[in-house]
Amino acid sequence: PRCASVMAHCANTVPTLDALTPTHSVRCLLYAKGASHAAVVPVTTVRAEPALRQAQDDRKTPLRAEPVEALLEVKDLRVRFPIRKGFFQRTAGYFDAVAGVSFDIRAGSTLALVGESGCGKTTTGKAIVQLLRTQAVIEGQALLQGRNLFDLGDEALKAARRDIQIIFQDPYASLDPRMRVFEILEEGLVALRPEMDAAARRAHLERLADQVGLRRESLDRYPHEFSGGQRQRIAIARALAVQPKLIVCDEPTSALDVSVQAQILNLLETLQRELGLSYLFITHNIGVVEYIADEVAVMQAGRIVEQGVSEQVLGSPAHTYTRTLLAAVPRLQATV
Repeated sequence: PRCASVMAHCANTVPTLDALTPTHSVRCLLYAKGASHAAVVPVTTVRAEPALRQAQDDRKTPLRAEPVEALLEVKDLRVRFPIRKGFFQRTAGYFDAVAGVSFDIRAGSTLALVGESGCGKTTTGKAIVQLLRTQAVIEGQALLQGRNLFDLGDEALKAARRDIQIIFQDPYASLDPRMRVFEILEEGLVALRPEMDAAARRAHLERLADQVGLRRESLDRYPHEFSGGQRQRIAIARALAVQPKLIVCDEPTSALDVSVQAQILNLLETLQRELGLSYLFITHNIGVVEYIADEVAVMQAGRIVEQGVSEQVLGSPAHTYTRTLLAAVPRLQATV
């Protein structure tokens, strides 16, 4: 699904391993004897870029409507965790995990929040979806279509959760092992979509399983019966169940192998085109950003040090830290 040169017979024909040079072989129908395909790439120019960049222009640019409206506006977000000491655990000070972060996410677009581990990316995402209310001091604003999420009371916040959801990093820890997949997905519907009866919920979740690439019978199984990639599809379905407008993707591919990472990113890209979703995509892997993101915000030590359109930030980085992150992306140049 991520190959830009896929042909009709690729799905049912096993390619042979053919030698191109004394030191290079390839298993691909494009290189088979008698193949007439103009897109065959000479082996001397092959680069080991991330597989996710395949067909980037065809998949993103023509099909995505140009977003113009800000769905989420984060203004001067600050998150401080109390430092407790002594027998009575009194607060002796605060640790500033996020120190004045501001960015916008437009409707139907993706902002990638990039930085090394510990820089405050995940804390930013969790603060926005209100998972740190009782654990940290949160200041600033997170305006979701004009509503400041930090000021909402219980009922108003419950209603807002229909519009903003999160996909957690670890698909093995984020799903309750005691619940069947159907129960995991239905839980959000019962809480946030009370107008749906049992039959409507079942039909909705069956359609959702098809949409994320799961068999419908998977709904009656337990999470431990699935691979990591399948579990992340379940987590994506859980986020989609209440039909949100914005999803915070907290490193959703970092616990998966490279091939499965590409499948999950392709799925997220397809869902965005079909449903008009917006993503806050949190990652430490700047190598995937060009494929998934419209805009990039580079974060270091709790602050955003560079921000802009993806092509500009990745093509002409202005900050030393951004250049360091780009230099760390592995690239392999094959020559004969």
